Amino acid sequence: VPLVESGGGSVQAGGSLRLSCAASDYPWSTRCMAWFRQAPGKEREGVASRDFYGTTVYGDSVKGRFTISRDNPKNTLYLQMNSLKPEDTAMYYCAARPNYICPRLDQIIDYNYWGQGTQVTVSS
Repeated sequence: VPLVESGGGSVQAGGSLRLSCAASDYPWSTRCMAWFRQAPGKEREGVASRDFYGTTVYGDSVKGRFTISRDNPKNTLYLQMNSLKPEDTAMYYCAARPNYICPRLDQIIDYNYWGQGTQVTVSS
């Protein structure tokens, strides 16, 4: 299932980036979709999720700074990242599950489909 991330890059602390996840072959944007990230030497962690009903959940470290949204006609998921910090540096992955409700962000194995990732680097 193609999930293609884009929008990563290098930015200074305090800056912003918007990640996109373009989905195809299935109306993923009308199901559970989420963002995860993984920094070198660390476990993959949940960043944010959004389910069919519009319910959003955020990881504690990004609350108030990141916003997950989607454009159903474009079948695209977004992650607006503001006030970026060096500790946000990681590979960011889009994930999806063909259900209306999302698993908890710590239930990583319950997300069935993954993109290839896009790198975000925040310098101090």
